Amino acid sequence: MSGLLNSGQVCAAATRFYVDRKRADEFASKVAAIAGSMKLGSGLDETSQLGPLVSLEQLEQVDRYVQIGRSEGADLLTGGSRADGDLANGFFYRPTVFGNVTQNMRIAREEIFGPVLAVLPYDDADDLASRANDTDYGLAAYIWSRDIGTANRLAHQVKAGTVWINMPPLLDAGAAWGGMKASGMGREMGWAAIEDFTEVKSIWTSLA
Repeated sequence: MSGLLNSGQVCAAATRFYVDRKRADEFASKVAAIAGSMKLGSGLDETSQLGPLVSLEQLEQVDRYVQIGRSEGADLLTGGSRADGDLANGFFYRPTVFGNVTQNMRIAREEIFGPVLAVLPYDDADDLASRANDTDYGLAAYIWSRDIGTANRLAHQVKAGTVWINMPPLLDAGAAWGGMKASGMGREMGWAAIEDFTEVKSIWTSLA
């Protein structure tokens, strides 16, 4: 859900999953099975798990990225098309998962803002931070590990405004929110936001 919440139309959506190569295929197939089983539908239907994209233009953009991913050699494991049947007239796109994605593919480098997830295998854990940082964006990151030392080391190395360890995304008004690099300027919430909206004035007075 960190990647598919609001059909992927979330600024902090988890869209790139770096997974140890020994487990990457297993992880990708399980994620694909879950994503492929999710129910698309109206937000007025309490059984719906994913809703529509915001516009036809955005739906077409998402589909263009999916076709780019296929043409660049990523393995399409589920989804990859507009919903049909009763949802054909809406802007619904099936949740999509790609496996065997490489660092230079556009689906791993550009913001799609739709229900598209990419699984990137890695061989060297020491290379993870540099690969994660090899992007123009730096809003949020997620780290899942049984080794809390490794997780915290990565959290400090990754250039992102917020990092969640072993948990889905949560926000708190007391914690600063904002990104690095091309992911925004300044901070919302927390003391950092108060400072951003505060003008400092110096007043000098002579008592002579």
